[in-house]
Amino acid sequence: MTKQHANWSPYDNNGGSCVAIAGADYCVIAADTRMSTGYNILTRDYSKISQLTDKSVMASSGFQADVKALQKVLSARHLIYQHQHNKQMSCPAMAQLLSNTLYYKRFFPYYAFNVLGGLDNEGKGCVFTYDAVGSYERVGYSAQGSGSTLIMPFLDNQLKSPSPLLLPAKDAVTPLSETEAVDLVKTVFASATERDIYTGDKLEIVILNASGIRREYMDLRRD
Repeated sequence: MTKQHANWSPYDNNGGSCVAIAGADYCVIAADTRMSTGYNILTRDYSKISQLTDKSVMASSGFQADVKALQKVLSARHLIYQHQHNKQMSCPAMAQLLSNTLYYKRFFPYYAFNVLGGLDNEGKGCVFTYDAVGSYERVGYSAQGSGSTLIMPFLDNQLKSPSPLLLPAKDAVTPLSETEAVDLVKTVFASATERDIYTGDKLEIVILNASGIRREYMDLRRD
């Protein structure tokens, strides 16, 4: 009989889904609050959304221990930036910092799949989407996490942004109003929760606009 070794992994996938939508003068970032491992729910009330600056918010799925470590690094780097420049980072600058931070760990990556949303220097909504090793792109909308394969086709159907290869380059922001974008986010999560066992319990929505940040919550299926 062959000896079987138990496979140990430094990573886990705690599931959950994140969505961000950029508008002309707002950005909506949303994530569910379920944290699981395998078929076990660890908690039904875990926020996957982290406010990095007054104008940028990150939502992360994947391995939440790595996400927490990543958030701490970004927070420390942003504090240093504030002391050196006497101002907060812009959202595009934070997007580049996040990319650099992930790429720096590319040989033992943070198992974190992030979407960064906020307002740029002109007050326009911006969304940046990432892989685990820091490759990123500015888009009009994005989804990450266990429900992303269900959510992304829905968003593509409703919001299909122009090809980045078109010249002259078209704006990536979505044509929806803020309330329409919030309603769309609620719809995609209600839909994803029906089919993805790792998404559910509660939806946390963060809305950024010129007047600041506000949060909304909606209950999702708990089974």
